[in-house]
Amino acid sequence: MIQNSKIYDKYFVLDTNIILEDFSNIKNLSEEGKNLIILPEIVLDEIDSKKSGFEEINYQARQFARFLEDSTIEESYKVDNCQIIFLEISSVSIHIISKSSYETDTKQISLNISNDRKILEIASFANRYYPKTIEFISNDIMARVRATSLNLETTFLKGDGKEDLALEYIKEIDIDFEQLENIENKNILDIDEEYLPHNFSYCMNVKNSDQVLLCAIKHGKINPLDETMLREQIIAPLNKEQLFFTNAMLDLYYNIIIVEAKAGSGKTLLALSSGVKLIRQKNYQRIIYIRNSIESLDKGEDIGYLPGLEEKFAIYNHPLMDSLKYMARSEHKKKNTNKKQYIAPTEEEIEEKVSQTIQNYSIETMWVGEMRGRTLSEAFIIVDEAQNISNKTMQMILSRVDSTCKVVILGSNKQIDNFYVNKYTNSLTTLLKSSSTKSDLVHLYTIKLKKVLRGPITQWAESIF
Repeated sequence: MIQNSKIYDKYFVLDTNIILEDFSNIKNLSEEGKNLIILPEIVLDEIDSKKSGFEEINYQARQFARFLEDSTIEESYKVDNCQIIFLEISSVSIHIISKSSYETDTKQISLNISNDRKILEIASFANRYYPKTIEFISNDIMARVRATSLNLETTFLKGDGKEDLALEYIKEIDIDFEQLENIENKNILDIDEEYLPHNFSYCMNVKNSDQVLLCAIKHGKINPLDETMLREQIIAPLNKEQLFFTNAMLDLYYNIIIVEAKAGSGKTLLALSSGVKLIRQKNYQRIIYIRNSIESLDKGEDIGYLPGLEEKFAIYNHPLMDSLKYMARSEHKKKNTNKKQYIAPTEEEIEEKVSQTIQNYSIETMWVGEMRGRTLSEAFIIVDEAQNISNKTMQMILSRVDSTCKVVILGSNKQIDNFYVNKYTNSLTTLLKSSSTKSDLVHLYTIKLKKVLRGPITQWAESIF
C-alpha cells in the first residue's frame, strides 16, 4: 500500500474523455481536496495531442494545460515499476502515475485500444496500492466494460445526477363548450388550476364533441393557434406537434425554442421554412445554421465560416442541404400542381433553386470553433444536433447572441455520437431541464416531436432501437 500521510474520502482514476468533456470536472470531483484525482500518464499524452485546434475538446485541453501550470510538485517516488508524482493545484490533489513498462503489446492492437488498456493497467495498480478502493470514471462504455472485467469499480459522469425529467410540454385537458367563449387571453389558471411553467402548449378537448382547441400559453394567458396561417409556408406543419412548433417559431414573443425530436420528425425542415417566412416578413435579416458535427472533431481545420454553396458547405452540413433541396422540390410541386402533367425538376434546377434560396435569405453556416468573440445580430439561428454539444460550447454559442435574434435549438438524445458527452451531460438535456422553471430573462418554449414523418423505415428503426 502507498504510504501517504493523508487519507482521502474517495480515490478517482479519470479517463481522458472526462477532462476533454470539461476540464473543470477535476475540480468538481475533487470537492476542495476531499477526494484524490489519479491521472495515468497516457491521459496526459492524449490531452497534450489535442491542444492544437479550435474545437471544444482542443479548448478544454488547453485549459487543462494552463491548470497544470499552476501546480506544485509535492513529492515523487517509485513503487514497483510505477513512478508517482504528487501535485497540489488550488486545493486539488492530483497523483500522476507512469509505468516504465506495460503489459499491453502495442504492436498487435490499435493505438486507441492500447492507450485504454494502459490506462486500466494504471487503474489496476492504483486499486492494489491505495488504502481505499479506487473508482474508474469514463464516459466510454467500452473502457468501462474492460474495467469491470478487471474487477474495478467504474462509473460515468451523470451531470447533476438527476434522471431525465418527464415534463409535460403539451398538456391535454377536457373543457366545457361554454368555456370556449372569450377564451383568448384568459388566464390559464381559470381553466387549469394545475398549470405548471413547462406546460407551454395545450390540447383542449371540448366535452361531448370532436372539437379540439390548440393553444399556446404566453404570460400565463391562453392564445389559440391560427392553424390556417401556420400552414401558409413552404413546408406546412402536418400534425399538432408541428403546429405548436411552427407557431412558436413564427411568434416573435419567443426568443429561445428548444426541441427534442425523433429522426424524421421534420424539425430542420420546419425550422428552415419558418426562418424563410420570417425573413420575407422582414423580422430578421439572415438565417444562421450551427452544427457541431462529429466529423468536425477530427477535421476542424477543414471547416469554418462558409457562406454560399462551397463544396465543404454541403459536406459538413448535409441535414441543411437536404432540407433546402426538399424545400425546393416542394415549392416547385406547389407551383405546378394545376398543370395537366407534372414534370419533376432536374437536379440542376434544384441546385440552382437552392443557390437562390441561400442568397435571397442570407443563409449562412457557422462553425462553433470560430464563434468566440463574435456577436450575432438580426438573425434566425438554428442550432442543430444539440445532443452532441457540451454545456460549455452551448454556453459559448448562446453568449454570442444579442436581443435581436431568435434561437431554435434542435436535438435528439437517441442520436448521441459525441464521445465526450452523454445524455446526462450534453447541452440538450441541460436546456430541457431548464424548462421546468420560469425565466424572467428569456421567453422560452420547449416541445418534443414524437411523430416520425420521414417514412415507415425510420419509424420502425426508432421503435426497435
